Amino acid sequence: MNEKKVIIKITEDGKILAETVGIKGKQCLDYIRVLEELLEAETIDSQFTHEYFETNVLMNDIQQQMIKEE
Repeated sequence: MNEKKVIIKITEDGKILAETVGIKGKQCLDYIRVLEELLEAETIDSQFTHEYFETNVLMNDIQQQMIKEE
């Protein structure tokens, strides 16, 4: 199973960099939102990883199976 992680780096000048790993699609934004709340911070710049544009294949397979069974 794919492990979900948030990698956090703090630079010398105090900037906080965060990267999600193993989190597909827009779900990664939920993790960043929680991090913002915990740190009382806001995102000022972001770049999406390739995982952002991927979907959870398992969920798609389940939805397709449900449609076939109806």
